[in-house]
Amino acid sequence: MGAWSAVPPCNMTSKERGSLATQASQLADVPATASVPAATEVKQALPEPDIGYRQPPKEISDIVNEPVQPGLSISPDRKKVMQMYWPAPLPPITELARPELKLAGLRIDPEIAARSRMSYTLALGISDLTDTTVLPAPQDQETRITGYPAGFWLSYVTWSEDSRHIAFAVRSPGRSTDPPRKPLELWVADVATGKSRCILSSPEYGLNGVFHDYLWVDEDTIAALVVPQHRGAAPERPLAPSGPRISTNIQGSVSQARTYQDLLKSAYDEELFEHHAMSDLVYVKVSTGEITQLNDTRMYTAFAPSPNGEFLAVSWMERPFSYNVPCGRFPKRVQVWDRQGNVVREVAALPLAEDIPITFNSTRKGPRNIEWRADKPAELCWIECQDGGNPAVEVLPRDIVYTLPMHGVDPSSNGATHQPRVLATTDMRCGGVAWGSDDLALLYESWWKTRRSKVWSLRPGDPSEDKRILFERNYEDAYSNPGSPANRRNSLGQYVLAMVDGERKLLLQGPGASQEGSDKGCGNRPFLDLLDVDTGTTKRLWQSSPPFLESSGTLLVYPDDTVRLEGLQLLITRETQDDQAQFYIKTLTAEGAEVQERQLSRFPHPHPTLKGTSKEILRYKRGDGVDLTATLYTPPGYDRERDGPLPCILWAYPREYKSKDAAGQLTRSPYRFNSIGSQSPLLWLSRKYAVLDGPTMPIIAEGDEEPNDTYVEQLTQSARAAIEEAVRQGVADPKRIAVGGHSYGAFMAANLLAHAPDLFACGIAKSGAYNRTLTPFGFQAEERTIWQAPDTYQQMSPFMQANKIKQPLLLIHGEDDDNSGTFPLQSERLYAALKGHGAPARLVLLPHESHGYRARESVLHALYEMDAWLEAWCGADVTSKM
Repeated sequence: MGAWSAVPPCNMTSKERGSLATQASQLADVPATASVPAATEVKQALPEPDIGYRQPPKEISDIVNEPVQPGLSISPDRKKVMQMYWPAPLPPITELARPELKLAGLRIDPEIAARSRMSYTLALGISDLTDTTVLPAPQDQETRITGYPAGFWLSYVTWSEDSRHIAFAVRSPGRSTDPPRKPLELWVADVATGKSRCILSSPEYGLNGVFHDYLWVDEDTIAALVVPQHRGAAPERPLAPSGPRISTNIQGSVSQARTYQDLLKSAYDEELFEHHAMSDLVYVKVSTGEITQLNDTRMYTAFAPSPNGEFLAVSWMERPFSYNVPCGRFPKRVQVWDRQGNVVREVAALPLAEDIPITFNSTRKGPRNIEWRADKPAELCWIECQDGGNPAVEVLPRDIVYTLPMHGVDPSSNGATHQPRVLATTDMRCGGVAWGSDDLALLYESWWKTRRSKVWSLRPGDPSEDKRILFERNYEDAYSNPGSPANRRNSLGQYVLAMVDGERKLLLQGPGASQEGSDKGCGNRPFLDLLDVDTGTTKRLWQSSPPFLESSGTLLVYPDDTVRLEGLQLLITRETQDDQAQFYIKTLTAEGAEVQERQLSRFPHPHPTLKGTSKEILRYKRGDGVDLTATLYTPPGYDRERDGPLPCILWAYPREYKSKDAAGQLTRSPYRFNSIGSQSPLLWLSRKYAVLDGPTMPIIAEGDEEPNDTYVEQLTQSARAAIEEAVRQGVADPKRIAVGGHSYGAFMAANLLAHAPDLFACGIAKSGAYNRTLTPFGFQAEERTIWQAPDTYQQMSPFMQANKIKQPLLLIHGEDDDNSGTFPLQSERLYAALKGHGAPARLVLLPHESHGYRARESVLHALYEMDAWLEAWCGADVTSKM
């Protein structure tokens, strides 16, 4: 067991310990348990305070350190496959410790002019995709990309539309022996030869990736944002402030916002943010390297070429900035330009948006979701709300979808003589349009309060034809999910609906949760259906069958080919409990009656020491009759009759529902591979723990009820039912059960220790929020403010119940948490409250880490802390101390 500091003594009397044992005896089929050992009884297992990063036991670190298999990307013409060779699973802490600016909701690496902590690959290889290809391809069967500086890191890797080139950004790792770090360079490689060359060099034309980076316009042109050549040095922080920070609301505007992090705080922050946000938009010719700047230097946030490459939709940010909301709500302007940068039309001039309501389905006023129609050369589409963005306003229609062709627009009139047409209206909030052709598009709308969703079919080329309902359902109801339409790449290089034989027939891919699958215990069975849009009828072409879990993915259709059922090829994945997902190519003939397949990949087992792990899906009922499910994992070789009950980790994340039926549906598969991430609770299978992973913790509110008004009652009922079932199975030792979770799961864990102390020996809470008075304008799925529901905020806050927490609680938090509401102060104050009441507790703050932990040292140390905590309170020698 590792070394760590002594835990504060537990101020529990023998009477209190007996009371806990009595409470535990009320569990169905669960014997009475003694309390956890007092801290003084385990103190000898907790040596002197330690300094520096520590390592977890070898069984755990070996799994975390397993090498990563190459990433795969198939070329647009489906003839090549690119292998991306990833670095070690976790970057060093030195990479996260680099200077980082936290401005307007962003985190910026000022040295490379991009978002901080971006992922990267170490090398690229190209192989032919043939009938005999097996991936990962050996090096002697691939063409390596060469020419860029050796040892540099590659990011933002993309294929050209004609599959002849690959573009990527290059940067120095910035170690002491490496060249200095500077803005990223853009390189292009010839796929046939593998040779690459720089087309945007740094610092003259280094990429500015703060908001966007680059996109292919056509097979020989790339549009990119670059650092302005005459930007100059960043503004220096003044030695003394120019005056006090003042905020005002003299006009009495209603402006509510959730608890955002990294906001602007001063005039200096504004200047610094503007400096790093400024960029130039350029075109670069791949064949010649010629660079052309379009229009002026601005704070560009996004750009998108029209499918035919003749126009560019461009957006940028403007002042005034805000200290209350992140930059996504700053004033924004959207225009359409031609290839020379001339303004063709202004689409939107959006003011500062501090007044968006906190309720779900709220949105910004003015045009939103501005995009090009994927099935047209140059036609713009956008949505505008009619309720001011406030779902509390009753108005019909609620949203309008507009389209506007760009050809024929008179630039001198700013488009005034070329007005958009109404494509469709929706009564609920519009979620967008999936484009197929003038004969078919799908329109989506939904509403949070009722969980209703609708999918409509349209004929965009015939404005006189009304939209027709295709699907209407409760989107929480997994059993009624018809699937999502498959896409294919068209001749414009865009992804559109895969219309079978060019007709109004679609291929639907779905997860396949059903009552039948639930009754038979096989869970989800993904499928592929043929949908006749006009009749609404479907025909099942293919479905996954036990003992495999297969999921259909990409259609292997060449851009210019018609999608046909006969000979249709699908790229699918297949996995089992013991075999990780492998790629297969399935060929359907006779409308799915006959299936041919060949295996495309042969990835090795990612964690062979845990091969043979047993997994069982448990189905049980909560005290109020709600059906629940959980996945129970046991270590390889475990025999419950021979080995008896094990220490157990319950790891979960609550979720809100509007109906008991939806909450009780089985939406998991017993055949899914037991994949184990670097921070998964399943790592403790290697330490001979059982893991009760993802037990459903539904918080249900039917009709006009609010779910969180009964959060505590429903949460404790769900946890009690899960433990009762795990104990009934003979797997979990009721004296040695730990509860844990991350983020909202950490909030859950702390609440369960406060309100159901008889259930758990200890708890682990990572990066949670525990005091809801610090998130007064809503949190998670709670739309009400603290002033509207003060009792709910009070009762749900484990910080307010800290005097009730007697079981040991380990708190882990990233010092630079960027998630809304889960700032490190939440863990610091809960720890202080627990310590103030004599509860066994430990607080671990990880330097430079955000909401999720990334650095190798941080992840391994967190695992060390968790393992030592579990061993101290749930380990094999705990029973003797009871």
